[in-house]
Amino acid sequence: MNQDLRRLGVAPNSWMVNEGIADLTRPPLTPQPIRLTTETKTLHLDLAKSVILVIDMQNDFCHSDGWLAHIGVDITANRAPIKPLNTLLAKLRSQNVPVIWLNWGNRPDLLNISPALRHVYNPTGGGIGLGDSLPKNGAKVLIKDSWAAGILDELEQKPEDIHIDKYRMSGFWDTPLDSILRNLGKTTLFFTGVNIDQCVMATLQDANFLGYDCILVKDCSATTSPDYCYQATIYNVNQCFGFVTNSELIIQAM
Repeated sequence: MNQDLRRLGVAPNSWMVNEGIADLTRPPLTPQPIRLTTETKTLHLDLAKSVILVIDMQNDFCHSDGWLAHIGVDITANRAPIKPLNTLLAKLRSQNVPVIWLNWGNRPDLLNISPALRHVYNPTGGGIGLGDSLPKNGAKVLIKDSWAAGILDELEQKPEDIHIDKYRMSGFWDTPLDSILRNLGKTTLFFTGVNIDQCVMATLQDANFLGYDCILVKDCSATTSPDYCYQATIYNVNQCFGFVTNSELIIQAM
């Protein structure tokens, strides 16, 4: 093989090329096999093909000055994943498992947001909804680059982490998430964040429909909904869409 080949793309989805050759074989990933206990089965999986998604752990949903708290929702439950998430993320990063922060961050002009979606967040039309300013700090509700859409300060971020904005409950709708995962060669997805019965579940379902292996990490996920919503989500993931485990079992498996 010629030594003057140059890489095009992101490994493992990359070619080596020069003026006369295009090597399409793509570099293989070195396997990192683990055995993970879940609520239904013991899984044999490859950390080299895995990624963790942290969904909507942002100020609007988890901070006392955010949008949910402003409209009177008790956000205590949504803060519970902070500690186990920090521990789990550090362990996964040490094994080179990518961390993807999937935050709700709309366009400031809301041109891609329908009235039906805006109604969810402002059912009377006279409240504080998508794009409106929070009274306490003026931050724009769920708008990209605003404090409201920012990740909680208590959660540690790293320069190598990947950030993706989403515009619906599902992180796969009209976003580059699927393309990024396929470029990185990731087939196993760990799901964490809030709300477990809404954005986490919608993203997990779409991942399942797209052929990804889905693992819900229940102690790193939460919801402000009634407990039966949480329990129904756990049931449905186990029954239809993937597997359920907790962060301690993942750490033990590593």
